[in-house]
Amino acid sequence: MAIQLLCRKIGMTQIYNESGECIPVTVLRADSNAIVQKKTQEKDGYTALQVGAEETRPSRTSKVRQGHFDKAGVAPHRHLIECRVTPEEAEGYELGQRLNVEMFEQGQRVDVTGTSKGRGTAGVVKRHNFAVKRRTHGTHEYFRHAGAIGAGSYPGRVFKGMKMPGRYGNERSTTVDLEVVKIETEKGLLFVRGAVPGHTDSLVRVRASVKARA
Repeated sequence: MAIQLLCRKIGMTQIYNESGECIPVTVLRADSNAIVQKKTQEKDGYTALQVGAEETRPSRTSKVRQGHFDKAGVAPHRHLIECRVTPEEAEGYELGQRLNVEMFEQGQRVDVTGTSKGRGTAGVVKRHNFAVKRRTHGTHEYFRHAGAIGAGSYPGRVFKGMKMPGRYGNERSTTVDLEVVKIETEKGLLFVRGAVPGHTDSLVRVRASVKARA
């Protein structure tokens, strides 16, 4: 695993590179990320870094959490995540250290994790990309159905994991191996090629890709 940066998804746009190619990008904004806690193998049983994002007012923070932030010497943050890292990686960070888009560089490959858009209850064609039945003679009111879901006699039940209609979206999703096209350090903006999970203004996590292209 690697340390992750919490960002807000601003939306999608297009930019042009030096050769004139039009590139679709998602704009991500990183606001006031900081190291809030360091967990060690000796004390906690594993090594991790707790990262806070988006500063908030002390009046909106409980006394317990306020004490947690005071211990790290940082302002209260609205969101907290934990990043599993190696002991060697953890040594490179200090309590209260600020994190920003300078963690990445142009051309680097990253993974973006977020909560996908909720689509409500959907059928198998939309949810699982099933083929639509032929609209011809003999097919009656069965154009977008799933077909048989189990045997008639043995085993006489529906197997777990069967692709069926149900809730579509609104679940954790990761898009891997995306290219960082542009970085604006002053504004805290990260421009990533292509689309990432989540709706506009949703919270996403960005990390160095674990499956980067060779």
